[in-house]
Amino acid sequence: MIDALTLAVGLAALALAAWCGFAFSRDQSTKDWHFIGMAVVSVLALVQLVVGVVRLAGGDRPTQGMAIFLAYLLGSAATVPAAGFMSLAERTRWGSATVSAGAVILAVLEVRLYDIWGG
Repeated sequence: MIDALTLAVGLAALALAAWCGFAFSRDQSTKDWHFIGMAVVSVLALVQLVVGVVRLAGGDRPTQGMAIFLAYLLGSAATVPAAGFMSLAERTRWGSATVSAGAVILAVLEVRLYDIWGG
């Protein structure tokens, strides 16, 4: 994996978590700007998914197992979009809390991906 990309995804996810957490504290639902932020974080996670698959196809292997690496890689790409869709169903402050929690989960998944790859 590319360490700088992993760091960028993790930091972007934490920034999104803080932003949506602030909206939650102000009793606001997710707005269009939040969805733009979710799109940016999701694109970064998708780039990481593509890089991971390309590295695997090129012969590189994670140190802690292929199946667990692929599971974390796919999960990290799906976390923020899933939280975004759930926030559409809950158009109250709890939608912002859902996105914030999903972004924190993504940051934790990034740390775990780094460990699994052998960082």
